[in-house]
Amino acid sequence: MAATNFRDYYALLGVNKNASADDIKKAYRGLARKYHPDLNPGDSVAEAKFKEITEANEVLSDSDKRSQYDKFGQYWKQSEQPSNTRSTTRRTAATPPGDFNSVDFGQYNNFDDFVNELLGRFNNNSTAANSAPPKSTGAKTTTTNKTVNDPTSNSTNNGTANVGGDREATIELSLTEAFKGVQKSFNLGTETIKVRIPGGAKAGSRIRVRGKGNATTYNKQRGDLYLTVELQAHPFFRLDGEQLICEVPVTPDEAVLGAQIEIPTPDGMVTVNVPAGVRSGQSLRLRGKGWTNPRGERGDQLAKIIIDTPKTIGVAERELYEQIRTTRTYNPRNHFTQVIL
Repeated sequence: MAATNFRDYYALLGVNKNASADDIKKAYRGLARKYHPDLNPGDSVAEAKFKEITEANEVLSDSDKRSQYDKFGQYWKQSEQPSNTRSTTRRTAATPPGDFNSVDFGQYNNFDDFVNELLGRFNNNSTAANSAPPKSTGAKTTTTNKTVNDPTSNSTNNGTANVGGDREATIELSLTEAFKGVQKSFNLGTETIKVRIPGGAKAGSRIRVRGKGNATTYNKQRGDLYLTVELQAHPFFRLDGEQLICEVPVTPDEAVLGAQIEIPTPDGMVTVNVPAGVRSGQSLRLRGKGWTNPRGERGDQLAKIIIDTPKTIGVAERELYEQIRTTRTYNPRNHFTQVIL
């Protein structure tokens, strides 16, 4: 009566029957990385192993399925049949002992109760020896989608990790693409899709593409694709939340006397007043010139002032700097005389 295709899901994942949900998740992720087809190209044994552990995880990570599996073992799928498809009366000795499709597993407290009645049926029906349990009648299953971000994957499908129903991947954008929005072609290995990235995406933003994940083991329905945005470095701008940061060099005379300078923004060059006496490291705020938030509002751009001292100067400039040094009244280190340890 033992099913020849029965798999011990606990043994497949290398955990015991008392393992917690976290233990099961941890064991599965470790094995998934080991046997992932992308990391074992052309290895049919690894591919088969990957399918087995994925099936085991889908059952043991679902509390309802795990409960049925613990109760009924290899016959747990039959126990999932909806109540309106089960027999409403208890099986009798006259019922063919190999006919499990119409068994109401819900009437048993555990697998032992089912076996006890099954043995009684075999003892009362000598024709049962040649009966074999038929295949599952396709009871409805609910797949718990799992997402695994596998940074070790060396596949050519843009870093996707396909474990379970949903799929995780990363997509790299330039700062310009992230600011303005862009449509990207994305290679999933077996198909190429076009993904629209809205303007205002930031590093770590997640974009959901419905129905472009993996087909689950049981119902074959595809999960979703989740894209995590990574931003390329920009030579001038960097993003901090919804604020756009840049560094703006000014000369010593501009810092002392103040000046009007032009600064790049996402909207083009703008003229900014540098106040007299500005200090290196001080930031000027350009309101409404930063990043776009989810509400469509613009943040601010911060221009960090860097006093850029020239390394080479002309003769006339040197004479003027010497004159400034001899007549200068300001000493930025005047307070040093009171510093003690």
